Amino acid sequence: MHGYELRKRLNLMLGWRSLLSYGSLYPALKKMLRAGWIEEHTVPSTGATSRRPRIVYEPTEAGRAEFIRLMSEAGPSAWEDDNFDIRFAFFSSTDMEIRLRVLEGRRMRLQERLERVQGQLSLTQKEMDRYAAELQRHGVEQVEREVHWLSELIQAERAGTPAPQPPATQA
Repeated sequence: MHGYELRKRLNLMLGWRSLLSYGSLYPALKKMLRAGWIEEHTVPSTGATSRRPRIVYEPTEAGRAEFIRLMSEAGPSAWEDDNFDIRFAFFSSTDMEIRLRVLEGRRMRLQERLERVQGQLSLTQKEMDRYAAELQRHGVEQVEREVHWLSELIQAERAGTPAPQPPATQA
């Protein structure tokens, strides 16, 4: 794919939580080119609005092997905030045991964070104005929701069934 299409597809896949900018995409593509994980080809433009040729990126065999290697890692870096969303987006390419270890690691990390924040919250509640306290409460609720979601995913993985679907929203 060319850069614009790649960015659009990744943003669609990752959702609103992890919007990818061109300032992040192109340096990452250049790094992957230098490592030999992707190659670029110039193709003529097919649109009527631009005559400029497009650069299309394609994974190499080394790139596919690196993707498989990265998706098989299940240590702490796999469940940290910066990496979890992208790892989760590609879970269909991951072995079930690795998915479980990543989900359980993420849940454990969030539960630790939740305990720490709840402990601090009770100590600092008196010192905060109502907006700072609301922001803290909102953060705790977000982590609690994610822990619940992860627990459902883990249970579904172990049972070999799809995760529960959220109720459809009305337009």
